[in-house]
Amino acid sequence: MSEIKLNLTINGKNIKRSTKSHYRLLDFLREDLNLTGTKEGCGAGECGTCSVFVDGKLIKSCLMPAAKVNGSKIETVESLGTPDKMSEVQKAFCLTGASQCGFCIPGMVMAATSTLRNNPKSSLEEIKEEMGGNICRCTGYQKIFEAVEIARDVINKKQNKNVFDKYYKPENSFIGANVKRIDAPSKVTGNLKYAADMKMQNMLHMQVLRSDRPHAKIKKIDLSKALKLKGVVTAVTSDDVPGIDNFGVFVEDQPVLAKNKVRYVGEAIVAVAAESVEIAKEALSKIKIIYEDLPCLFESEEALKDKILIHENYKTNVVKHIPIRKGNIDEGFAKADVIIEDDFSTQPVDHAYLEPMAGISYVDQDGVLTIVSPSQNITHHRHMMAKIMNLPIHKVRFIMSPVGGGFGGKEDMIYQGMLALLAMKTRLPIKYVMSREEDIVSTAKRHPTKTHYKMGLLNNGKITAVEIKTLSDGGAYGCSTEGVMRKAAILGAGPYHIENLKMDTIGVYTNNTPSGAFRSFGALQTEFATESMMDLASEKLNLDPFEIRRVNAFKKGDLTHTKQKLNSASINNVLDELEKLCKWDKGSSNHRGEERKDLNGPDNRESCTLGARLETNRSRVTK
Repeated sequence: MSEIKLNLTINGKNIKRSTKSHYRLLDFLREDLNLTGTKEGCGAGECGTCSVFVDGKLIKSCLMPAAKVNGSKIETVESLGTPDKMSEVQKAFCLTGASQCGFCIPGMVMAATSTLRNNPKSSLEEIKEEMGGNICRCTGYQKIFEAVEIARDVINKKQNKNVFDKYYKPENSFIGANVKRIDAPSKVTGNLKYAADMKMQNMLHMQVLRSDRPHAKIKKIDLSKALKLKGVVTAVTSDDVPGIDNFGVFVEDQPVLAKNKVRYVGEAIVAVAAESVEIAKEALSKIKIIYEDLPCLFESEEALKDKILIHENYKTNVVKHIPIRKGNIDEGFAKADVIIEDDFSTQPVDHAYLEPMAGISYVDQDGVLTIVSPSQNITHHRHMMAKIMNLPIHKVRFIMSPVGGGFGGKEDMIYQGMLALLAMKTRLPIKYVMSREEDIVSTAKRHPTKTHYKMGLLNNGKITAVEIKTLSDGGAYGCSTEGVMRKAAILGAGPYHIENLKMDTIGVYTNNTPSGAFRSFGALQTEFATESMMDLASEKLNLDPFEIRRVNAFKKGDLTHTKQKLNSASINNVLDELEKLCKWDKGSSNHRGEERKDLNGPDNRESCTLGARLETNRSRVTK
């Protein structure tokens, strides 16, 4: 592998050394110099986590070849300050609580510093514009912008530096006060180590060969050429699993590596350990797999027919069916003045956490298998791993590394088993960092759903009956589908008192990428249908959309459709506040503009430019 020589200045120090010719500036900083404050999120110049200064200009280091910066002056986040001596920008980020998960924050701090260097008196709009190349998945940006404004005012002496005392010397009482985030300084300075930032002596690197077929038998795996490659230490398949090769949060149906057949594009088949990532990747290209393609199943409706079974040991493709029955829907629909039916669908959604999946596994001096990863479910993962590795529970340890965004996406165990197999086989530390592309193709997504909704109402907007059937695509393995279906059933009918309800949430297997945990666990998909129906009903009945919700909203003492008595209910307070904030003019949404005076006035809301409203003729009125 060819090398290049670099002579440059990094954080005020002259650096002369060789590096790999294919390295990006990002790789050189992280791998050769261990300046891990500069993060890799997307690897495509979109997220800004890798932002550094090159000759005073803010650039995305993931797009810059290392060879191109020879002779340049480089500044990384490490140059701006330390936890004990932070810059004004870094202090302001601590003060406002902008750091959150922290993964994007070094890049944000660099972008904010660049903004104020270029224009120390930047307005809020100019700040937003200048920092538009950096993405945060946690904060909603408000605290970040507040931090930059505070730093700007301190730099311009419009605000005294003692404003930062509120962070260093918080109020005595914690009631109603901001609590000091003790991890903030390490995040804003880039000092905090995420899994991908960690290194160990004699560490090997793992890469994974994944299926390019959605459904196929594995007839043969030939590792011979890969294992002969210089620098390759070993490889593992399903044959190397010493214990029970089935795991899952609710249903234990997933192997560590594909066993006998693959069930979706991106499923792991072989894991290779080598002296470098490059060698491990080359080894993957030398592995030969012979497949026998099988009929595929991609549609959830077809899955219900059970003509093609994703898991042969199950008699059905249904992972979980949650039925809820309350009252008598036939009587409820008979009482209705109007009945509305409609269909709604939602797509699979990637979690898009900025920190890609990563982890390290090793066997410690006491023979304890240790896995370091940003797992959101380490206790459950530990018990699953003990079964997989056929080890007593006290011989398995999970360490939760800082989580650079998860949103439920790091709750299902995905790659930890492969790391463990290689660590036990080699007795050396094994590291794995997914590329963004690999993360997208192989990890669990938000469940795509199809919902049929039928609602009966009186002319005054009171709901008399509701029938909901939500069909969710769980993908190839169960993962968190059972829990998601349960939450969808509990929360999906909304915060409304419905006397007569029939609700079914069904999760099924398909040959699609697995679906798993994601914020709001299935409720979002069903609530989308419920709230859309409330809007359609308000238009059909010519009622104000806020009022139709108030008519049906839960009140104190009501029983939910799962028979939980509510000791409090705040939905009407929420509706009141929302109505004020959006400057809503009362009346049906059927009448707009001049007639309702809700558009374009100086004291009214602006018109929607996102085309979010449904076409009023979509629903079918059946009564």
